[in-house]
Amino acid sequence: MFATVLFPIDRSQEAAESVSRALELVQAHNSRLVLVSVVDPGNPAMATEAAVAQLLATAQKGFQQAGVTCEVVERRGNPAFVICDVADELGADVIVVASRDATVDDRGPTMASQLIRLAPCPVLVVP
Repeated sequence: MFATVLFPIDRSQEAAESVSRALELVQAHNSRLVLVSVVDPGNPAMATEAAVAQLLATAQKGFQQAGVTCEVVERRGNPAFVICDVADELGADVIVVASRDATVDDRGPTMASQLIRLAPCPVLVVP
């Protein structure tokens, strides 16, 4: 059912907590897992290629230790748009994304809400 699962990651606690859901989905459907992280000039924690590369390498190692092989994609730009572009390019069947409390982050729409509106495939939002 879900041949390709796209899992956007960043340095947030919510992303770390959603790893188990992505892992569960990939294992249940024997899916291809693609991790994507975006160099976002507007986010100091994710503003360099080195920070994103380190995050992807750490995440990839964690999934491999759980017995899941994954691919990694690193891009630069607006995270929501980039994630949707990657989902389209790969023909992703689902995007698994962490949910953030909107009351904590009043800077605008959450990543999850943007992906729900823009994604070319279903979006699984992990609370």
